[in-house]
Amino acid sequence: MTRRYFVPDLPILGGLVSLPEAEAQHASRVMRVQVGDDLVLFDGRGNEATANCVQVGRKECHCQANAAHAINREPKREIHLAIALPKPDRSRELIERLTEMGVCSLTPLIAQRTQRPPTDSLLAKLRRGVIEACKQSGRNQLLDLKEPMRSEAFFQNGEQHTRWIAHPAMDDIIRDAAPSGSFSVAIGPEGGWTDGEVQLAVSHGFRAVDLGARIYRIETAATAIAAVLAT
Repeated sequence: MTRRYFVPDLPILGGLVSLPEAEAQHASRVMRVQVGDDLVLFDGRGNEATANCVQVGRKECHCQANAAHAINREPKREIHLAIALPKPDRSRELIERLTEMGVCSLTPLIAQRTQRPPTDSLLAKLRRGVIEACKQSGRNQLLDLKEPMRSEAFFQNGEQHTRWIAHPAMDDIIRDAAPSGSFSVAIGPEGGWTDGEVQLAVSHGFRAVDLGARIYRIETAATAIAAVLAT
């Protein structure tokens, strides 16, 4: 099993590297890394390096890293999701799945029917979940978990992406999407979008995408959209 660790300041030319404390504890206490073990380090910006453990303790792990290389495991489409997040335990699993699938960024939305906006504590846990999912999946680019934004502000932000909103529509445009480019998709709360939110989104260039006859939970809808766009 490949042992992968996140090192945000990974030296491109190689050299002695100290794992961040959380990564060092995982290496020593969970993975039982020993001196002489081979590791893989990544910086979350697309670079990866092989390394060899030269010193390890309960809270520290030092490695001799080889030169880093850019290794791209990203989908051809750049996927940006904006989601009114579900409950914390479901949000954690959602973030992990979307990271594995190659989603570029996620903006937590505070919609008109959002019952509980995400807390700073939850966001910190979700960002840690992004790292863990990258370690497991072999992805070298971290999903960018942005600060929460009100739905109205998101719809009016003017980004030059293909812009969709998950909402019942007469046609299915997801499977006819261009094979490359940037896609921005908004997914509403469990109570659904209000008519005003949908109208605002459409007036700013969003197109409604229909996910079929069944009503999905937030994480199912987000995963289904990401799966199609990440192929």
